[in-house]
Amino acid sequence: MAIGTKELAPGELDTFEDQRLVEELRKAKEELFNLRFQSATGQLESHGRIRAVKRDIARLYTVIRERELGIRATPAPVEATKAKKKAKKADAADEAVKEETE
Repeated sequence: MAIGTKELAPGELDTFEDQRLVEELRKAKEELFNLRFQSATGQLESHGRIRAVKRDIARLYTVIRERELGIRATPAPVEATKAKKKAKKADAADEAVKEETE
């Protein structure tokens, strides 16, 4: 993995939701623009960073496209699973109260 892209590891990208992937793609494109600008003005110190950011962009595009085609599964929303667990706990508590009153 390239320098500074530990959060964009393929395993981590599987856990990101679609909106976060789009946001990470936007950030990577902005960073690439800034790196190219620095390179053109002679201020760039780490030329390898351009290559790393390009690979991150390609990786993000790949994950987004695989999800569109159904090759890669979209992660289940965390909030929805928490809400289901809370609903189950509430139902269990309601049933316990009903059994106690009977």
